[in-house]
Amino acid sequence: MVGPAWVGDMVMTQALYITLLQRFPGARIDVLAPAWSVPLIERMPEVDEAIVVPIGHGEFGLGKRVRLGRQLRGRRYDRAIVTPRSFKAALIPFLTGARIRTGYRGELRYGLLNDIRALDKSRLAQTVQRYVALGLPRDAVLPPPIPKPRLMVDETNRERVMTQLKLERSRPIIGFMPGAEYGPAKQWPAQHYRDLAVRLVREGYQVWIFGSGRDHDIAQQIAAGLEPDVHNLCGHTRLVDAVDLIASCDTVVTNDSGLMHVAAAVGRPLAAIYGSSSPGYTPPLSDDAAVFYLGLECSPCFKRECPLGNTECLNGISVDDVFTRCMVRLSNDHSSF
Repeated sequence: MVGPAWVGDMVMTQALYITLLQRFPGARIDVLAPAWSVPLIERMPEVDEAIVVPIGHGEFGLGKRVRLGRQLRGRRYDRAIVTPRSFKAALIPFLTGARIRTGYRGELRYGLLNDIRALDKSRLAQTVQRYVALGLPRDAVLPPPIPKPRLMVDETNRERVMTQLKLERSRPIIGFMPGAEYGPAKQWPAQHYRDLAVRLVREGYQVWIFGSGRDHDIAQQIAAGLEPDVHNLCGHTRLVDAVDLIASCDTVVTNDSGLMHVAAAVGRPLAAIYGSSSPGYTPPLSDDAAVFYLGLECSPCFKRECPLGNTECLNGISVDDVFTRCMVRLSNDHSSF
């Protein structure tokens, strides 16, 4: 299996692994993946081994691919599934000698793949559907049923990280994910998050803000002056630490991001906010998600930055509406709080 390069996509591929084991009970599943994703993949019980592809982002690394492919030939794989659509992603599976090599038609991959599928976007509207379909026969009924990803949570690690960061669970926790790796056209304004945080703190809740080091400044705009009720954790946790801490949240407010998919995969209730992207394309895989999406005439544009310069698709989503969702969900779980 060749995994994707984004957090959210990597989480969604767990639905594919579940599907494969439903079809082939007892099968061994190895995943070729970038180094950052290995701890995340290790939270997927369906995967036997995550194999690091020692190649930097954007690097072709032909020699490294050839060496790794040859190293893996002894495993005699029956099948390889290539989720990315690039030429280079198909090289290692070809070099392993995997008998069947499946992927969508992409960058001149004829010969490298011998089970090339046409991607019917009208029948496979969602990214996760496209992944799962690669694990099914060519003539399978589409769209396929989608099993929900479920990441394992490490309770021992969670307690360790909470102690290290001086976090406590004496009050209900609302998780914020204000970042989006793709760009600002997917980010609800920091001021909206701050206004929401103020109202939640006033109601007696605490807020934990999750993200990478790149999100630290945005998170600090939200948290400034609200400490110790609001904790800026951006850049202070590893990805798997965030997985474990998010699992402690009573509800989550998030942009369409990798951490949104993490929150869904650890079973947290969600308020998912969409701007330039579409919930029809990358929905939260959860039965307990409220989606906020205005569906403007210009949406979805799938741009990193708003072409019109006003990001109205996000600015127009009101704090009142998201706050109401949070309070309704929290009152269901903490009616006596």
